[in-house]
Amino acid sequence: LKTPDISIMISKIKNKFLVVSQKRIPINKITYEFPGGIVDKNSNPIKTAKNELYEETGYKCVNSPKKLLSIYPDPGRLSCQFVFYFTDKIKKINKPENGINLHLLSKNQILKLINNQKFSHASHAYAFLSYLNKKN
Repeated sequence: LKTPDISIMISKIKNKFLVVSQKRIPINKITYEFPGGIVDKNSNPIKTAKNELYEETGYKCVNSPKKLLSIYPDPGRLSCQFVFYFTDKIKKINKPENGINLHLLSKNQILKLINNQKFSHASHAYAFLSYLNKKN
């Protein structure tokens, strides 16, 4: 299926990661994940990652984020790529989007959420573990 690309921002404030939680209707559960969204035709992945960070969390990226990786979440069925960026330079400007809760979580808290199937978006978990692996 031809599907749009998705762009996601992993953000860090000191030693905590900015994570959102929201109810995901298809699975009828609250999930924890990084802010992100669809790359519109008139946009690009880096611009989308920065915009989604701001729209969902009220935090603005104040530098040029680093591209971490691009992955195909389901190459046997979907044409889209998920593009992940990282920044540790963000500034609180506004309130989060309605329906979204913000969390500043440590590496160990996120790993616990992954193990408890609450940080359950596979692509987001993979990108986070990839980020940690590159840091070691």
